[in-house]
Amino acid sequence: MGTRIGIDLGGTKIELVVLDADGRERWRRRVPTPQGDYGGTLRAIAALVEEAERLTGAGARIGVGTPGSPSPRDGRIRNANSTCLNGQPLQQDLEALLRRPLRLANDANCLAMSEAADGAGAGARTVFAAILGTGVGGGIVVDQKLLVGANAVAGEWGHNPLPLPAPDDLPLPACYCGRAGCIETYLSGPGLAADHLRHGGEPLDAAAIARQATEGQRASQASLERYELRLARALAGVINLLDPDGHRARRRPVADRAPVRARTAAVGCARVLRHRLHAPAAGTARRRLGRTRGGLAVAVELSASSGNSPGQRGTV
Repeated sequence: MGTRIGIDLGGTKIELVVLDADGRERWRRRVPTPQGDYGGTLRAIAALVEEAERLTGAGARIGVGTPGSPSPRDGRIRNANSTCLNGQPLQQDLEALLRRPLRLANDANCLAMSEAADGAGAGARTVFAAILGTGVGGGIVVDQKLLVGANAVAGEWGHNPLPLPAPDDLPLPACYCGRAGCIETYLSGPGLAADHLRHGGEPLDAAAIARQATEGQRASQASLERYELRLARALAGVINLLDPDGHRARRRPVADRAPVRARTAAVGCARVLRHRLHAPAAGTARRRLGRTRGGLAVAVELSASSGNSPGQRGTV
């Protein structure tokens, strides 16, 4: 099988891991994502690959998990919360820069595949996996097969409206998609930070809000309580549509640190991930990548496979 490289392209960081043929981790590095800079993002990925191959001494197959999804029509990225990716031929540009074919898929679909195989959704027929991070995404696996949809956007619940807005939810926040009140504007890390500020809190990021909440700071605790109720309402709609049979919600840090308590509706989801990519990863690699799950996890397996993956155009 040879050396493999998995890359998770996130809204705030890019992480790369190198695995040998036996699935053992050989090298890992995380760097900040250049904000709003498509060319800078390409160069950051290329620099990581160059460094990885220089230090490990081998060329490698590459798989990439990305926000948004490539259009089935022309391969250009759509619906990415990292808006500089939208409209760009990400796979083609990376292939040209790295001088090799690679595999590319939506990060939430990667997460769903990973969890259904041997994560929180192992053994379940229907799995919904949620990413709650810089953006909000989702993926669906039924009978170990990824549900992609005709337009490659199945499972993307983040741009549905938040159900049953309460007075605390108003006014509806504007979303980069052009609408207002999208689930992502409330349940992403930046959405939590903006809500905290709207309700009289300090200008803090989501990690600091979560940390303050565990320390007993009342304004931050109130912000997380609003977040929990919104998460429960949003997931309730998903549960009613999919009726997933993996009834576990694994606690993960919101935006980095302190846990958010999942309420009853959230438990119906096969996995609720507070997206920092901290759990074990894909196949043999899943058990050995330690803190990583999601885009990076299956990016490793994408790089090892030979057929077309859902939402991905080229082959290796």
